[in-house]
Amino acid sequence: MSQRSLLSIAWYSFLRRLLQLFGVLCYRVRYSGMHNIPATGGVLVVSNHQSHFDPPFIGMGCRRRMNYLARDTLFGFAPLRWLIRSLDAIPIDREGLGLSGIKESLRRLKHGEMVLIFPEGTRTRDGEITTFRPGFTALAVRSNSAILPVAIDGAYAAWPRRQKFPSLGRVHVHYGPSILPAEIAGYDERELIAEVERRVRECQAEISRHPAFGRR
Repeated sequence: MSQRSLLSIAWYSFLRRLLQLFGVLCYRVRYSGMHNIPATGGVLVVSNHQSHFDPPFIGMGCRRRMNYLARDTLFGFAPLRWLIRSLDAIPIDREGLGLSGIKESLRRLKHGEMVLIFPEGTRTRDGEITTFRPGFTALAVRSNSAILPVAIDGAYAAWPRRQKFPSLGRVHVHYGPSILPAEIAGYDERELIAEVERRVRECQAEISRHPAFGRR
């Protein structure tokens, strides 16, 4: 991936600030655990998936630029296609990452960037975290990147998949401690998937325990 232009950097920063304002005013978005976000190096950000709000709300809590995955079907609508491309989103096919998506995700991780992924594969149907699908851990292993577990809560209530348009609500995001490359090397694939899922669930539990998040 070529180096981004100053215009691209400024555009991302502007959208991030705009989304922060939108999130605070409409969804009272609150964050915790931001000190756990690695300041440098490749980071595979792994989260539960509650709604269409997840990518922007998780990304806007990070000072570093987030790389997003976008299904190829989203490119059919011209305005949305323009927005996705302006953010350098990584196209993926309907069944998963696909070879080109894997290569581009690896490239960006090796360049020391952050890539957000949802191992459940699709938005939750009931608000609960479902079993993580295999395969995503290879991105961290092959790129020697850290894995940052994240949980988002409240986004399902605001915009469940059965609902065409969102409603107002309250959204909380918690970033857990990273799993560093040296620690990742000590797991086999099944163990690592289970550990990442456990940590994402722990992030969700942390939201319910956090005093600021407890005040509905």
